[in-house]
Amino acid sequence: MTVPLYEAKAELFRTLGHPVRIRVLELLSEKDHAVHELLADIAIEPSALSQQLAVLRRTGLVRQRREGGEVVYSLLVDDVRQLLTAGRVLLRQLAGSRDELLRELDESGDV
Repeated sequence: MTVPLYEAKAELFRTLGHPVRIRVLELLSEKDHAVHELLADIAIEPSALSQQLAVLRRTGLVRQRREGGEVVYSLLVDDVRQLLTAGRVLLRQLAGSRDELLRELDESGDV
Protein backbone atom coordinates (compact mmCIF):
# COMPACT_ATOMS: atom_id res chain seq x y z
CA MET A 1 0.00 0.00 0.00
CA THR A 2 1.36 3.42 -0.92
CA VAL A 3 1.67 6.21 1.59
CA PRO A 4 -0.55 9.24 0.93
CA LEU A 5 1.37 12.31 -0.19
CA TYR A 6 0.42 14.31 2.90
CA GLU A 7 1.88 11.57 5.13
CA ALA A 8 5.10 11.46 3.10
CA LYS A 9 5.37 15.25 3.41
CA ALA A 10 4.77 15.06 7.16
CA GLU A 11 7.54 12.47 7.47
CA LEU A 12 9.92 14.71 5.51
CA PHE A 13 9.11 17.67 7.76
CA ARG A 14 9.61 15.50 10.86
CA THR A 15 13.06 14.66 9.52
CA LEU A 16 13.74 18.37 9.11
CA GLY A 17 12.38 19.07 12.59
CA HIS A 18 15.72 18.95 14.41
CA PRO A 19 18.01 22.00 14.64
CA VAL A 20 21.19 19.98 14.10
CA ARG A 21 19.81 18.43 10.92
CA ILE A 22 18.84 21.85 9.61
CA ARG A 23 22.32 23.21 10.40
CA VAL A 24 23.97 20.24 8.67
CA LEU A 25 21.82 20.83 5.58
CA GLU A 26 22.67 24.55 5.63
CA LEU A 27 26.38 23.78 5.74
CA LEU A 28 26.14 21.12 3.05
CA SER A 29 24.18 23.48 0.82
CA GLU A 30 27.31 25.67 0.75
CA LYS A 31 29.80 22.85 0.05
CA ASP A 32 30.63 19.26 0.90
CA HIS A 33 32.00 18.82 4.43
CA ALA A 34 34.13 16.26 6.18
CA VAL A 35 32.78 15.14 9.54
CA HIS A 36 35.48 17.06 11.43
CA GLU A 37 34.42 20.24 9.60
CA LEU A 38 30.79 19.72 10.62
CA LEU A 39 31.88 19.16 14.21
CA ALA A 40 33.86 22.41 14.12
CA ASP A 41 30.75 24.33 13.03
CA ILE A 42 28.16 22.56 15.18
CA ALA A 43 28.51 22.37 18.97
CA ILE A 44 27.58 18.71 19.37
CA GLU A 45 29.17 15.46 20.47
CA PRO A 46 30.51 13.29 17.63
CA SER A 47 28.12 10.43 18.48
CA ALA A 48 25.12 12.79 18.38
CA LEU A 49 26.22 14.20 15.02
CA SER A 50 26.62 10.67 13.72
CA GLN A 51 23.03 9.88 14.71
CA GLN A 52 21.70 13.00 12.97
CA LEU A 53 23.71 12.26 9.82
CA ALA A 54 22.32 8.71 9.82
CA VAL A 55 18.76 10.10 9.85
CA LEU A 56 19.57 12.36 6.90
CA ARG A 57 21.18 9.46 5.02
CA ARG A 58 18.20 7.15 5.62
CA THR A 59 15.87 9.86 4.33
CA GLY A 60 17.98 10.21 1.19
CA LEU A 61 18.87 13.86 1.68
CA VAL A 62 22.63 13.37 2.09
CA ARG A 63 25.28 10.87 1.08
CA GLN A 64 28.69 10.02 2.44
CA ARG A 65 31.90 9.06 0.72
CA ARG A 66 35.43 8.31 1.83
CA GLU A 67 38.21 10.63 0.77
CA GLY A 68 41.49 9.40 2.12
CA GLY A 69 40.94 8.84 5.82
CA GLU A 70 37.92 11.14 6.05
CA VAL A 71 34.20 10.70 5.63
CA VAL A 72 32.77 13.54 3.54
CA TYR A 73 29.08 14.39 3.34
CA SER A 74 27.22 16.09 0.52
CA LEU A 75 23.65 16.88 -0.42
CA LEU A 76 21.99 14.20 -2.49
CA VAL A 77 19.03 16.42 -3.38
CA ASP A 78 19.97 19.90 -4.60
CA ASP A 79 16.42 21.20 -4.05
CA VAL A 80 17.15 21.21 -0.31
CA ARG A 81 18.76 24.61 -0.91
CA GLN A 82 15.44 25.93 -2.22
CA LEU A 83 13.58 24.46 0.74
CA LEU A 84 15.95 26.15 3.20
CA THR A 85 15.57 29.44 1.32
CA ALA A 86 11.78 29.08 1.39
CA GLY A 87 11.97 28.50 5.15
CA ARG A 88 13.95 31.71 5.55
CA VAL A 89 11.43 33.66 3.46
CA LEU A 90 8.50 32.27 5.49
CA LEU A 91 10.20 33.13 8.77
CA ARG A 92 10.86 36.67 7.57
CA GLN A 93 7.19 37.06 6.58
CA LEU A 94 5.96 35.60 9.87
CA ALA A 95 8.28 37.82 11.87
CA GLY A 96 7.07 40.84 9.93
CA SER A 97 3.45 39.93 10.63
CA ARG A 98 4.16 39.61 14.34
CA ASP A 99 5.99 42.92 14.39
CA GLU A 100 3.00 44.60 12.74
CA LEU A 101 0.59 42.99 15.21
CA LEU A 102 2.71 44.03 18.19
CA ARG A 103 2.94 47.57 16.85
CA GLU A 104 -0.84 47.70 16.41
CA LEU A 105 -1.39 46.36 19.92
CA ASP A 106 1.03 48.90 21.36
CA GLU A 107 -0.60 51.79 19.48
CA SER A 108 -4.12 50.71 20.34
CA GLY A 109 -5.59 52.00 23.57
CA ASP A 110 -8.15 49.23 23.61
CA VAL A 111 -8.29 46.67 26.36
